Amino acid sequence: MLDGVTLDQLRTFIAAAEQGSFSAAGRKLRRAQSVVSQTMANLEGQLGVALFDRSARYPTLTEGGRALLQDARAVAEQMDGFKARAKTLREGLEPELSLSIDVMYPMSELIEAVAKFRITFPHTPLRVFVEVLGAVIEPVLQGSCQIGIVGSLPVLPETVRSEFLLDVPLVTVVSPSHPLASFKGVIPQSELQRHVQLVLTDRSSLSKGQNYGVFSKNTWRLADMGARHAFLRAGFGFGFMPRFMVEDDIASGKLCAVRIELPGSVKPLIPMRAVYRNDAPPGPAGRWLIDHLNGSRRTRSKK
Repeated sequence: MLDGVTLDQLRTFIAAAEQGSFSAAGRKLRRAQSVVSQTMANLEGQLGVALFDRSARYPTLTEGGRALLQDARAVAEQMDGFKARAKTLREGLEPELSLSIDVMYPMSELIEAVAKFRITFPHTPLRVFVEVLGAVIEPVLQGSCQIGIVGSLPVLPETVRSEFLLDVPLVTVVSPSHPLASFKGVIPQSELQRHVQLVLTDRSSLSKGQNYGVFSKNTWRLADMGARHAFLRAGFGFGFMPRFMVEDDIASGKLCAVRIELPGSVKPLIPMRAVYRNDAPPGPAGRWLIDHLNGSRRTRSKK
């Protein structure tokens, strides 16, 4: 008997419980009251449980009815999600979107885009991994992530296509107690080599043995941006940081921005790019997200 319980019966049960009467449930479902009453009677017979107490003017949920109502709602919600997922597959939308993003990418930009993504694609789950250097692009190459947002790895494999999103300004910072904090003017590279530089690293093979933006022979390598930030504030060395991450520290005096000598071809910017495999371009949801992570396009749309 239980195998004969239908989704329509459960939805009718939910409507009757929420509306407070069979007649009100009938109006909501556009059915006669007698049909709702008969549906409830059949459901109670199949379950072997009285769902409503009909002794008063209006039916009220029994203890068993209240317990089963939660399960009925869960089943109905799961079915709604099932149908929505089937709809997205039918329309060509990705059943899930995975994103590997560089730790240097501004989180405020990501939050703004994801907030709109949730509204536009409510039934497309999003997985986000925050990585650095080669670890950003490695899952894209392996196929475990559809899209990577990469900046700290300047050289990209030929098997991926990239699209420019925005530039992230960098600033060289030290603790107020660090010797470089009291240096007057632009700090030459000869002086930088006398001090520890805190450098980001990762465990991927793509950036193994590679140095990007290293000016000192004495380096400490950290795979975690939070650790590097803390080490900078502790005075353990100097390093580059995205300006958005350290603006408050500079304003409060916890860190000092210093000017260093840069080669002519080097600019204190990280160009952020969306990357994906040439043989696996993003679907509609991925394409939408890339477009809304594009800072220049958003700026033009607001004008």
